[in-house]
Amino acid sequence: MTRIRNIGIIAHIDAGKTTLSERMLFYSSKIHRMGEVHDGAATMDYLPEEQERGITIMSACTTCHWREATINLVDTPGHVDFTIEVERALRVLDGAVGVFCAVGGVEPQSETVWRQSEAFGVPKIAFVNKMDRPGADFAAVLAAMRTRLGANAVAVAAPLGQGEDFRAVLDLVRQETLTFAPQDQGRSVQRLPFTPEEAALAAPWRDALLEKLAEADEAFLEPYLEGVYSQGDILTALRRATLARTLTPVLCGSALRNMGVQPVLDAVCDFLPSPLDVPAPVGRDAAGHERPVPPDPDAPAVALVFKVLLENGRKLAFLRLYAGQIKEGESLRNVNRGKEDRLGRIYRPHAERREQIAAAFAGEIVAVVGLRSAHTGETYTGRGLCLSLESIEAYAPVLTRALEPRNADEGKILDEALARYSEEDPTLLVQADEESGARMVSGMGELHLDVLLERMRREYGIGPRAGNPQVVLRESVRAAADADVTFDRELGKERHQGRVALHVAPRPRGAGNSVTVGDFLPAKAEDARKILPPALLDAALEGVRDALQSGELTGCPVTDVAVTVTGVTRQEGLTTAPGCHMAAAQALREALAAASPVALEPLMRVEITTPEDFLGAAINLFTSCGGKVEELEDHGGRKLLRGTAPLRRLFGFSTALRSATQGRAGLVLSFARFDLP
Repeated sequence: MTRIRNIGIIAHIDAGKTTLSERMLFYSSKIHRMGEVHDGAATMDYLPEEQERGITIMSACTTCHWREATINLVDTPGHVDFTIEVERALRVLDGAVGVFCAVGGVEPQSETVWRQSEAFGVPKIAFVNKMDRPGADFAAVLAAMRTRLGANAVAVAAPLGQGEDFRAVLDLVRQETLTFAPQDQGRSVQRLPFTPEEAALAAPWRDALLEKLAEADEAFLEPYLEGVYSQGDILTALRRATLARTLTPVLCGSALRNMGVQPVLDAVCDFLPSPLDVPAPVGRDAAGHERPVPPDPDAPAVALVFKVLLENGRKLAFLRLYAGQIKEGESLRNVNRGKEDRLGRIYRPHAERREQIAAAFAGEIVAVVGLRSAHTGETYTGRGLCLSLESIEAYAPVLTRALEPRNADEGKILDEALARYSEEDPTLLVQADEESGARMVSGMGELHLDVLLERMRREYGIGPRAGNPQVVLRESVRAAADADVTFDRELGKERHQGRVALHVAPRPRGAGNSVTVGDFLPAKAEDARKILPPALLDAALEGVRDALQSGELTGCPVTDVAVTVTGVTRQEGLTTAPGCHMAAAQALREALAAASPVALEPLMRVEITTPEDFLGAAINLFTSCGGKVEELEDHGGRKLLRGTAPLRRLFGFSTALRSATQGRAGLVLSFARFDLP
């Protein structure tokens, strides 16, 4: 297990993640011919939609070998519409390689994926790509990583020349110059000691490396101050600091020109963690107690489903195995659903191809067939163990399109396709409109839903009529209100009665809902049970939560509301759990109606990069769409504008921005919060 590396490639769109992944596979002899993203031939971009657009849509897993290490590699998307693919990959990975463009530097989605990796405590190294492009500035990228990401970025390699003059990589640890032979696509790496000129160029970088390493790693401080340390001491200290996330080693090169990729593979082996080097994940047992899951191959199996695909009617579940081992034919328990599933075949994935294996062990990432009840974020265990790991957070969709089948036969196929896609993608929400018969499909953005329609045409041969995009709304309140409702009705020849009082109040934007119980019950548990059985209180709370799914003003889910149940009255022989459920739901509806309900719509973070000549046109266009400029700064010789705008006003904005700036502006939209328009 010390030789396993579970890593992901994360970056902004077009930073070169897939090109880097392709070279890593080529130099590790996993593939024997490199495919290019711009030719639609990259191994990890295997969907036709990815090949046509030249972007990564679906995270792809593969396994390769470098030195003595087995590297399980996940190439993730850079586009914000597919951020769930990044989120669920980072949830199960031990380390990551952040890729940055030497010209663009730290771009908007770079910040997003970096924050996601920090939230999961993932140690990282960085690779500054495209050092051969005009305008490349290695020092500026390092400075941006420190200021915008808060990363303690330190160069372990530096470029010899930049832009068109880029010709080699300086290894600051081993004090060698690395050149990559173009005649064999960079396979042959020549290492030569620094010349005096190269040593002079590398000296400031190396001094900064040693100084920052001494600050980040206490064990290296004394040898550094005494001036008695070896190359091995530096590598060991760099590994400790990287694992502790007190320092981020940074390398450089040009993946497209086959320069600097092998040092990245070396750094993955030298600096990034094995499954034994990261904190054990924590699960909850049946009693709700927290228990760590150490990576013990002899313990009962514990695995997390981080992705599900449906292929030819079969469910393929991607698992990260945290403990134990799994074999073909054995049964595993879906802890979240309380179901037993029998394992079919086990595969080691390689993009769209797979290698069948007989067993998998703790620390590995595999794809399995046979887990029929599996969904993203669920835990499977073996040998009578009942332990649930933290699930994977889903994102709220922000855009809806109505899809109408052209005939009854196409309607059946459409429902089948939507059922499959919504099971594979947790950010896709499908609902039926009973009045019109349309299927309302909600997703993370226009590109997300466009790709969905393309996949339907290619995979199912259908082309449903698609309505114009509509924003997904939420509902909240501006004031506080109380309600006290008695429900007393005969349902199905049984009389159900309940009385519930509650109080609602607004919460800050983005805070979500809270449902709590007031202090109307005695402090002693046994006295409280005499007055009110737990089943009645649970039914009232469930009624509140159910009613929050549909507001009074728009019928959309309610958010940012605090609900306090202030009373549940029991009449002996009459009060029932269904009665309390109905009374609570009705009380909440009355309270919401009296609390000045308001409709909220998605507010988007907008980041525009543009040449200074077009800054005025970009600002005018942005403000005309209801945008508010919050920040303006210089970024790599261009202007970077940050602000917020309502999604409803941004339809067609990217096209208008390209026209206004002669196609030279860059645009990134990401969801900020639901708020008043």
